Amino acid sequence: MYLLDTDYMSLMQRGTVEGQALFQRLTSRSISPATTIVTYEEQMRGWLDLLARSTKFEAQVRAYELLHQHTVNYQRITVFPFDAAAIQEYNQLRKTYPRLGKMDLKIAAITITNQAILLTRNQRDFSQIASLQSEDWL
Repeated sequence: MYLLDTDYMSLMQRGTVEGQALFQRLTSRSISPATTIVTYEEQMRGWLDLLARSTKFEAQVRAYELLHQHTVNYQRITVFPFDAAAIQEYNQLRKTYPRLGKMDLKIAAITITNQAILLTRNQRDFSQIASLQSEDWL
């Protein structure tokens, strides 16, 4: 099983060339896109920030359109929770890798506890975690 990190999810949702290639590679292998609740949180914060910064009516309408599309996108994929097992793994990772970001460690914890492989371009950070399997398909 593969989980997409926030960057990979964003590329696919934006329909970039890289995102389209990633989607084709997933579907050619009959892999259903899946991610973590942490990725959902990171993206939701971004959309809400965009909405909060939109002062003109037209900009607000566009921001709401993008926010709505965000909810539609997440109805189509599996989102893995930050559950008790992930919390326990996260606490251990925080002790072992104190310099890595908390959100990255949460994504790693969810990936590890679900025995998945994380798809990410952030190999610089994620490759430091010995118990995490990660790949960069881009």
